[in-house]
Amino acid sequence: MTERAPLSRKLSAIAESATLKVDAKAKALQAAGRPVISYAAGEPDFSTPQFIVDAAAEALHNPANFRYTPAVGLPVLREAIAAKTLRDSGLKVDPSQIIVTNGGKQSVYQAFQAVVNPGDEVLLPAPYWTTYPEAIALADGVPVEVFAGADQDYKVTVAQLEAARTDKTTVLVFVSPSNPTGSVYTPEETRAIGQWAVEHGIWIISDEIYQNLVYEGARAMSIVEAVPEAANQTILVNGVAKTYAMTGWRVGWMVGPKDAIKVAANLQSHLSSNVNNVAQRAAVAALTGPQDEVKQMREAFDRRRQLIVSELNKIDGVHTPNPLGAFYAYPDVTGLLGKSWAGKTPTTSLELADLILEEAEVAVVPGEAFGPSGYLRLSYALGDDGLREGIQRMQRLFTA
Repeated sequence: MTERAPLSRKLSAIAESATLKVDAKAKALQAAGRPVISYAAGEPDFSTPQFIVDAAAEALHNPANFRYTPAVGLPVLREAIAAKTLRDSGLKVDPSQIIVTNGGKQSVYQAFQAVVNPGDEVLLPAPYWTTYPEAIALADGVPVEVFAGADQDYKVTVAQLEAARTDKTTVLVFVSPSNPTGSVYTPEETRAIGQWAVEHGIWIISDEIYQNLVYEGARAMSIVEAVPEAANQTILVNGVAKTYAMTGWRVGWMVGPKDAIKVAANLQSHLSSNVNNVAQRAAVAALTGPQDEVKQMREAFDRRRQLIVSELNKIDGVHTPNPLGAFYAYPDVTGLLGKSWAGKTPTTSLELADLILEEAEVAVVPGEAFGPSGYLRLSYALGDDGLREGIQRMQRLFTA
């Protein structure tokens, strides 16, 4: 008998999402009866606002929503996204420049597919969201990490980007506010990076999924607002998941030049067709309805942000820069490595995360998931009581 043909080498090389893996392990331990507190998932603990749910319920009574609709999205939703893009990103776009996707993750995937050719180098500021390098690889691109540590507030400079640029560089990933660090580039920093990309004809894929979650008066200025001439070489990716507590609804979008959107639309027409119509109707309500609950959720995140940073920095050997966006803290834990805790001596943040889970029953994501070792990501998008209790467990572990 002839041996079966092999699996796809490209897909076999793709790693499982580290954040989802840690979250799944934490949930399995919780199901087994262990009192694990998880900081792993980037998912708001709030319920989707009721007016959005009501819009979805109403949509269920309209048979038109049970049929195929345009693969690129409902016209009414694309119009709402265009209005949001002008309001929050300072960019006037026609709805024809928008594709509605199955969550922001699909828009990230399609953005790389649209502008990356085999062998192209993609500058990837690190720490980075765990999906980016895999999506680049799926487009046959080469991720080139550009690392900025806690001493730089995890923000890369033009000088670093220029040092990493080669004649194969075609794309830059720009994320502000950042997952995993919560860092927000200033308007001046954003402008400098955008002007550099324009000067060298480099595509920008700008992930703006957290743009409405900023604190202390910070503003996540869009790179196309900071540098309007960058719009012709920029794809914005966004969605309703984080701002509106709609992670499970799976509605995202991409905005860009018409030629890039055209090729991405062709891909989506074969890949998935239209996003669930009921979820699209809910997203219309989210973008066009009252924003009071969004403000309340942001205020709760801000309170938790201040708490987690303050408490983490009470641990000797931990340095947590002040995150001004998203809902993550990203402490530098190199001061804890190489020391003995509960009879174990972790030398990497991966080993440290395992120790914390086993000894303190707290789930965190190690820095290896986002770039170099020596860091942890903690999402503070969980209840206030669990947030405080988990950090206190870590404080007890590292003062024992």
